[in-house]
Amino acid sequence: MSPKTLVCVVGARPNFMKMAPIIKQLQAVNHLIKPYLVHTGQHYDQAMKDTFFQQLGIPEPDKDLGVGSGTHAVQTANIMLRFEPVLDEVAPFAVLVVGDVNSTIACGLVAVKKNIPLIHVEAGLRSYDREMPEEINRILTDQLSDLLFTTERAAADNLLKEGINQQRICFAGNVMIDSLLANCRQASTLSYTLQKYGCRQAISEKNYALLTLHRPSNVDEPETLARLIHIVGETSKKLPVIFPVHPRTQHKITEAGLLSALPEDRVIMLPPVGYLEMLGLMQSARLVLTDSGGLQEETTALGVPCVTLRENTERPITVTEGTNTIVGTDAVKIVQCVDDILSSGGKSGRIPEYWDGQAASRIVDEIVRRYISVS
Repeated sequence: MSPKTLVCVVGARPNFMKMAPIIKQLQAVNHLIKPYLVHTGQHYDQAMKDTFFQQLGIPEPDKDLGVGSGTHAVQTANIMLRFEPVLDEVAPFAVLVVGDVNSTIACGLVAVKKNIPLIHVEAGLRSYDREMPEEINRILTDQLSDLLFTTERAAADNLLKEGINQQRICFAGNVMIDSLLANCRQASTLSYTLQKYGCRQAISEKNYALLTLHRPSNVDEPETLARLIHIVGETSKKLPVIFPVHPRTQHKITEAGLLSALPEDRVIMLPPVGYLEMLGLMQSARLVLTDSGGLQEETTALGVPCVTLRENTERPITVTEGTNTIVGTDAVKIVQCVDDILSSGGKSGRIPEYWDGQAASRIVDEIVRRYISVS
């Protein structure tokens, strides 16, 4: 029996870490399933894409759609237009999507319109904030999906409330943590990363804060951005801040004239860094300030205190069991949380169930059981 083709879709940076362990497990059953990797090009920084594929051991995509940037509507439409011919050519038994980016919903819609089963990894996460584009993508992708893999048990409750049949839901664990655990030993050291980007400041491990900031609700609102940047400047007086800056965030900070609020000797602004560099920066940080969902999970797995600069999270287990504290953009709450971490060490947390590095194995085993073994 020749292997059946499974189309696997990546689009934006977080997808790479989720797909890497799945591709590796699929390669172990290549006599049954042939993965066909599609990169939509939603993440359009060629150098960064190449770095992530290399560092995570992901093979070069079989197809790069090259859609680039655009509004949500333009980007989603272009992905759909370019993805449909791929399905016609490849004729897969299913399409596997991860996460909640525009590529996820766009490719999912095309698949189900062509009566091809859709598999969603990281299903059932909800922030209950419909102003987040990702929340819309999550809800709609889950409704379309034939098989839904969850990262935490509470996610199944969300899906059941939305009318999704229990038989379509499978608790597999967190593939992001598969990648993290597989790469911890290879993570770049703090000194290597600082030297690579020409940083001359003397910064020691566990004596700095790591900051990421990219969500439109934080960087596109001038008042909110100004408040956060000034808080970062004040925080840097207590310990240095390392800030890998998203290009769009860099533009917004510069446009708003806020660079002067970030002392050069205390806030180290880096360009976007590769996965192994970011992993090393997280491991060595005293605390992390972020509006990223993925970093909330990774800091919980690493036991590093996380201060989330959002009003909500679609990953509540990082708060109830992990190291994460939600503070929003309120200056008082942020300062209090940072001070608490500096004085007491912050939340220690514990590793959630099935965040054990074996999620991808469970996912592939279930795909084989449902779609291959019955053939």
